[in-house]
Amino acid sequence: MAIAHVRGVRINHEVLGTQGPWVALVTGGRRGYEEFVSLAGRIAREGYRVLLHDRRNTGASEVVIEGEDGEEQIWADDLVILLKQLGATSAWIGGGSSGARISMLTYMRHPEFVRGLLLMRVTGGDFAAGRLPEMYYAQFIRAAQTGGMAAVCATEQVRERIAANPSTGERLMAMDPARYIAVMSHWLEIFTSGPKAPVMGITEAELRAFRVPTIIIPGNDMTHASASSMAAQKLIPGAELFALPITDQDIPLIPFTQWAEHEPAIAGAYVDFMRRTELQTTSGETI
Repeated sequence: MAIAHVRGVRINHEVLGTQGPWVALVTGGRRGYEEFVSLAGRIAREGYRVLLHDRRNTGASEVVIEGEDGEEQIWADDLVILLKQLGATSAWIGGGSSGARISMLTYMRHPEFVRGLLLMRVTGGDFAAGRLPEMYYAQFIRAAQTGGMAAVCATEQVRERIAANPSTGERLMAMDPARYIAVMSHWLEIFTSGPKAPVMGITEAELRAFRVPTIIIPGNDMTHASASSMAAQKLIPGAELFALPITDQDIPLIPFTQWAEHEPAIAGAYVDFMRRTELQTTSGETI
């Protein structure tokens, strides 16, 4: 574990591997990076340097409830700055669920920096569009409205953040509830302003305009329905689909930890894709 200062915010991170192309993997939801350590280790052992980090407002990184851009856009910009601080001039960007969205936003905002996209568990559709705004923003806004910052700090997700970094509680308790509500409401408005499908927040026209090597591994729950990944793969020019031996389940969410048995296949698919792409680039073939 190490701490970097990114735009004045303390970001908790770890790099696995000491040489080779850079890869950044971003976890979903507001979860810390721990759930990707095993997967990152498998990729690093194949000759890559893999960055894992807790985004601001997640894990053990600092909580800063400020910003005119949407929170996911802020996360994408932070990621590129952090990678550059570590000496990366370009990187493969990937992740699951919100990590997949952040990966795509990173390409859209910094296309010259992204070597390729390693996506899984793409979110889209009516169920995800109804569930995620509540999970990310609405519950915290209600807490602040009814019980101030003490109520925010009492929510399950924020209690986890405080346990990981006690200064989070101090920072939040010192914040004006009205300002907290205003920023979170602003972020909620941005989060819900884009399309619902096939990818939340990214239009079909934007997906068709991607010009970056992309591989997508579909999810299998109602939040990460396989149809969203398959639709995104068809829209992104040249994107590949890697299907695990799983079927869609009629349940809201399957935690990534329950995908542990699939980690060798996921790492293998990503490494194979990166190596093939790098070989094509070296040989001068068009991708």
